[in-house]
This record gives sequence, C-alpha cells and structure tokens, in this order.
Amino acid sequence: MNAPESSRRTRGDLCPGVLRPWPAADGALVRLRIPGGRVSPMSLAALGEVAEKFGDDDNVALHITTRANLQIRALPSGPDGQLPAEVVDAIAETGLLPAPEHELVRNILVSPLTGLDGGRADLRQVTTALDAGLVALPELAGLPGRFLFVLDDGRGDLIEQSCDLGLVALDAETAQLRVGENWAGVVPLAEAAEELVGLARAFVRVRGGGPDAPWHVRELTADLRAELTVFGAPDPRLPAPIPPLPYGPVSGASTLEHVEAPDGVLDRDLIGRLTSPDVRELIVTPWRGVLVVPA
Repeated sequence: MNAPESSRRTRGDLCPGVLRPWPAADGALVRLRIPGGRVSPMSLAALGEVAEKFGDDDNVALHITTRANLQIRALPSGPDGQLPAEVVDAIAETGLLPAPEHELVRNILVSPLTGLDGGRADLRQVTTALDAGLVALPELAGLPGRFLFVLDDGRGDLIEQSCDLGLVALDAETAQLRVGENWAGVVPLAEAAEELVGLARAFVRVRGGGPDAPWHVRELTADLRAELTVFGAPDPRLPAPIPPLPYGPVSGASTLEHVEAPDGVLDRDLIGRLTSPDVRELIVTPWRGVLVVPA
C-alpha cells in the first residue's frame, strides 16, 4: 500500500533545539521543550538572562510556542551552524536541558490546570513518568521533533488538540488512549505512561528510517497504524471540549492567575513579574500565556 501523500517526505524534520538551532534571519533560534509547561521561576529567570547576555540587545525576550515550549531568538552561531559552547552551557545551567540526546522529543502538552484546579485527574505524575520513560530509551531519541503527546485531564481543554499519542482522563483512575486521529484502549492512569512509551516505541519501529519516513502517526499507512494497537470507539465518558483558559484570575481558584504574553513574547518586564519572590511555580500554556502559582 502506498503511503499517504503527506508522508512522502524528502527529508527529516528540522524542528529546532539547543543542539540543532534553526538559522533564522536574525540569528540562531532554539527551542526548549517544557513537558507539561511546568517551569520554576528560577529557571525562567536564568533563561531570560541567557537571552539578555547572548541574544538581541534591542529585543531581549523569550517566546512561547503553541505547544507550551519556549524559544530564544537571535543567538550567535559558528560556521557549522551550532551554538558556541558557552551558550549551550549557559542554557544547560538553567536546568531546562536535562536530556540533551532526547531534547527534541520531549513534546508533552498537558492540561495546564491539572492538579491545581478542576479536572478529573491529576496528570502531573503521569507527565513526569512519561518524560522519564522517553529519555530512558535510546531508540526514542529517534522520534521526529514534531511528534506530540497530548494529555487532557478530563476537563476537555485539549481534547480537540491534534496529537500523535495522548490520553483523556475518564475519572481519577482511568483514561482512554489517543493514537493519531483514533481512540484506543481504556487503561489505568497508573499504567498510562508505560502504555504511551510502548506506543512510541512501536511508532519508531514501524515508521522506518531515511528522509521519507513519516513524522506523525496519521501519516502511516492503514496497515502500519494497525501494528501500533487495537483501535476502538470513543468512550461515552469523554468530556465535551471547552474553550481555552481565559487570561486573568482563574475562576474558582482565586490564587491562580493566567497571565497573557502578548504575541507569545516574554520581555524583560514580564519575566521580572513572573519570577518575583511571591511566585512558587509557573506553567506555560498553549494559549500564549503563563499560569502563575503563588508561593
């Protein structure tokens, strides 16, 4: 069977990372994966200092992506297109590059309010276990940089977000797996991370190698998708989709605030506000904002 048109690639993906910067017009662009969007104020402040020291003096800023990751623009690069060692070291010292060989594949988008307010389940432990499972296996460094995991905690905020692999919590103990555009089995949440890692390994196996290998589950042929898992119907307990989290104080959780980053830009002043001493934790959201958890 021929592959779908969208999977007839002529190259591997070029999604940027710290060790694989993108040569933009204003300098090297790097992207840091932030599983679940969770970042400490200390790490964000340190990353802002990297941007200030090595980036564009006239436009010192970090940028939020729609996958709740962070980018720095206008960094220096050598003749080989790589960042100077001192820049890589400075980024690593922020704590946001814990697994360099797997830096491109830690794309894990999670309901930002999970474990803080609402939702059917707290997915923070699942997120941590999934990230650990990905970086523990050398073969999973071969996942495409665009491969995305999406975890919805049952509130419905990410249920319409396209993904390669993911889940939606049905209650505090179970979730239904997502595989590309299809639904798969219902599993205990305690086993969900292991299930997703296993599916990622299966994708790496069936996609093959070379520049024409698919980047996404949906690009596999039907025969290859069938090798991943058994597909089924959506569980009737799945939630209806809800709109993105509004900016401002979170309704029903008076201590939490969703702060807008206009156009996805975190400038000096906003970084200073987000990293003040009265902030305990930050969650970067896919809606170009940052959820602030007070100390």
